[in-house]
Amino acid sequence: MPTDPVELTAQLVRCPSVTPEEGGALVLLEDRLAAAGFTCHRVDRNGIANLFARWGPRGHPRSFGFNGHTDVVPVGDRAAWSVDPFGAEIRDGQLWGRGATDMKSGVAAFAAAAIDFVTETPPADGAVILAITGDEEGDAVDGTAALLDWMAAEGEAMSACLVGEPTCPARMGEMIKIGRRGSMTAYFTARGVQGHSAYPHRARNPLPPLIRLLDRLASATLDEGTDHFDPSTLAVTTVDVGNPANNVIPAAARATVNIRFNDAQSSDALIDWMRREAARAAEGTGVEIRMDTRVSGESFVTPPGPLSDLVATAVETETGVTPVLSTSGGTSDARFVKDHCPVVEFGLVGETMHQVDERVPLDQVRQLTAIYRRILDGYFA
Repeated sequence: MPTDPVELTAQLVRCPSVTPEEGGALVLLEDRLAAAGFTCHRVDRNGIANLFARWGPRGHPRSFGFNGHTDVVPVGDRAAWSVDPFGAEIRDGQLWGRGATDMKSGVAAFAAAAIDFVTETPPADGAVILAITGDEEGDAVDGTAALLDWMAAEGEAMSACLVGEPTCPARMGEMIKIGRRGSMTAYFTARGVQGHSAYPHRARNPLPPLIRLLDRLASATLDEGTDHFDPSTLAVTTVDVGNPANNVIPAAARATVNIRFNDAQSSDALIDWMRREAARAAEGTGVEIRMDTRVSGESFVTPPGPLSDLVATAVETETGVTPVLSTSGGTSDARFVKDHCPVVEFGLVGETMHQVDERVPLDQVRQLTAIYRRILDGYFA
């Protein structure tokens, strides 16, 4: 009897797996996958729960993998929800609850497709791998990265991978992600000398050099875009002084910028550029500008080819929609997988993810499962 992806989604939504809590979601999946003949391993690290499941021989050169996450963002104002966020209520042809879209339905769809595939038409030559994390919505340092570290140590490998994140803006089937922009944040602290605003010569105001720096950064054209990416962007996201007085020159001022960059850039090159601009803005002022950075991920692209063709064919066959190959959006765990094997992303419409009353149409869950099953059939044909 085929696995019901809607019921599996509902069971997962009922697990309160708010990052970093496991909430029972991975225990549920391990039970279902082990019963279907998958070899399962919990790959927990630093209190984060992760699950690795493989059907077929270890290290096989034809090992198709799925990656996804069962952790979810907090529900926010529970009183604003019209349903129990973890009730998995089905109403108006949709399943409601936190994680229904992002991305317990995606995990349920690829788990159901994988279980049915190995049960009904097991490949004579190859392996199917599911790498599922409980740390995508958090810091992500002990999630998919931990799974990949463990796989390298254990001789486990995927030859290709599909990440099941929601990828379609408004219509099922319209977009496949073949890459992602890099993302980094820079935190600037300008330090001067506090003083009376009537006697500015006795102080060193940190604001003018900091503002000068921010203007140079925000006004710069980082690049004109590349074959697969739009131009890189830099946004000033906050400037903080915390000065309640109008007659005091502050001792320090802080600002933050966020950069989304394409494959013409690297985080190291951008850091060097910002350090040079900071030194230039502070030169001769007596103000020191320090910079700290956090890199969420480098830009990457999986060039169009066999993997994207396989996914696109399955999507078009099931939906009648020809998908666009895109690199838009934020970061995902594909940024870790790309160092392991070729990776693309395809999932359902992400219209309500992270929102109050998050929900997913039941027909999309079933359609996504059919697409994933068709991908497996095609890969091992």
